[in-house]
Amino acid sequence: MVSIRVFEPALCCNTGVCGEDVDQALVEFTANLDSLRQQGIDITRHNLANDPDAFVRNPVVMNFLNAAGSEGLPLVLVDDVTVLTGRYPTRDMVSKYAGLASTPALTLTPVASQGCCGGSSSNCC
Repeated sequence: MVSIRVFEPALCCNTGVCGEDVDQALVEFTANLDSLRQQGIDITRHNLANDPDAFVRNPVVMNFLNAAGSEGLPLVLVDDVTVLTGRYPTRDMVSKYAGLASTPALTLTPVASQGCCGGSSSNCC
């Protein structure tokens, strides 16, 4: 099972869903995480204001902060590999990171060449 870690900027509370100006993206993200955890996904949030040690202990996060600063957060890691920065993942994205959703294979169908003008001999190209 993969481990998904979300490193968030300093928020007023652990979920970020508090105060007068509630960010709808955080409301949706929090609800999605609750649902995905119930499916057994190993996902953890780290708030810079409440859990700075988690940022310091992870060299990937420290390197990111040194390069982008806290303005680049949130940072999403899957098994310590950066998969998303600067925004929160959607439910589908987290499901894919966790291996719950598969991306359909791209199927390319060859098209018979008829020239650039669909077979016209007018040399329109």
